[in-house]
Amino acid sequence: MSSPLILMAEDDSSVRESIGRALAFEGYEVIAVNDGGQALGVLAEQTPDVIMLDVSMPNVDGLSACRRIREKGLRTPILMLTARHEVSDRVAGLDAGADDYLVKPFDLEELLARLRALVRRNSPIDDPAQADVMTLGDLTLDPAARSATRGDVQLDLTKTEFDLLELLLFNKQIVVSRETIYEAIWGYDFETNSKSLDVYIGYLRRKTEPDGASRLIHTVRGVGYVARVDK
Repeated sequence: MSSPLILMAEDDSSVRESIGRALAFEGYEVIAVNDGGQALGVLAEQTPDVIMLDVSMPNVDGLSACRRIREKGLRTPILMLTARHEVSDRVAGLDAGADDYLVKPFDLEELLARLRALVRRNSPIDDPAQADVMTLGDLTLDPAARSATRGDVQLDLTKTEFDLLELLLFNKQIVVSRETIYEAIWGYDFETNSKSLDVYIGYLRRKTEPDGASRLIHTVRGVGYVARVDK
């Protein structure tokens, strides 16, 4: 089995070199570049397993690079690295199309845990049972084809949005706790005040309710979320 390939864009040479050495020691292949423009150039030639983008870089910053990557239709998981601690800054990364974020300074073990989770989510499904088509009302989700429709409308979902919708449909009519969702989708526990899940639920609701369609994803206050059709 080949080593996962990580594309890292980081303008701080000391950070870039230290992270690169650590990832290589853990068995990853690493392509390290100075800014988002160079990362886009690499993506024209190769498809990594995970992309790591520093938010603040000269020329093409991380948020701009992330938006361009998603505009090109690439679904590769993106991990944003940021020195900004404000929730609004983290939400900006998710809005740009990132799958996860990590605030500097960070512990190497946490970085490795997040990379492992993103690599797992980017791996093909080996168990055919996991590829069964799921339905809820007029919503249909096909895990094997990575496609979802509501009625006649094709839903344009990011990888994280698709994985979250798949989890909720697999457990339809059952309330899934926030802790369970964080563990299943991101592969580890988030901070208790993290807004990432709320942001993605908002995205999913907008996309699964085209033209004023009825709500399928419901909040159970203090617990989590449930996918169901209300009579």
